[in-house]
Amino acid sequence: MSNGKFSQTVSLAEEIEHILRERILKGEYGIGERIKENQIAEELKVSRTPIREAFKQLEKEGLIESIPNRGSFALGLTKQDVKDIYAVRAAVEVLAVEWAIPRISDEEILRLRDAFERMEFYTGRQDSKKVLELNKTFHEIIYSASGSRFLTQILKSYQEYVEKTRKATVYCSDNLPIILEEHRGILEAIQDKNKAKAVQRISAHLSNSRKRAEQSLNL
Repeated sequence: MSNGKFSQTVSLAEEIEHILRERILKGEYGIGERIKENQIAEELKVSRTPIREAFKQLEKEGLIESIPNRGSFALGLTKQDVKDIYAVRAAVEVLAVEWAIPRISDEEILRLRDAFERMEFYTGRQDSKKVLELNKTFHEIIYSASGSRFLTQILKSYQEYVEKTRKATVYCSDNLPIILEEHRGILEAIQDKNKAKAVQRISAHLSNSRKRAEQSLNL
């Protein structure tokens, strides 16, 4: 939304979804606080239909909970949630990198480089949504390259929670160049098949990401 008007390039529901997501992730709605359709409709001068569509998407992301006959409530994240998410990520993603180094194919390295180069392009445009998508793609290529379907399944099982923290950090445009450089370091280490350096860089990236998430979420 710009100057009180909604963008013509995305749907109204997506615009509302973006506004509400930011508010939830920044803690403007407290955990358990009811998010009222009528108040949002009045504030944004829109009907309730796109608001309900936005609620459905945010519920899929685990950011709100809709209870029949009661309403929709913000879930958000606590500081302990963020610590737990990154503790799990550090344990599992470091293992994914260790296993990926000797197993990654030339084709997967090309895909990883392509994802990074597109991240670089959209970082230059400050397109947080695209960077978020490519960030996810980048990490998923590493998961796949680990060659373990069990590890990949574990990583996918907590993806919803990872996405919450990614949105909190990536949607802050000041973080984009820093995030890009961290991914550059990971890519270079994987291309060089340097396991020790790749582990150090993914560990540093996750540690920095946790700090950024806590800062963005005002925790």
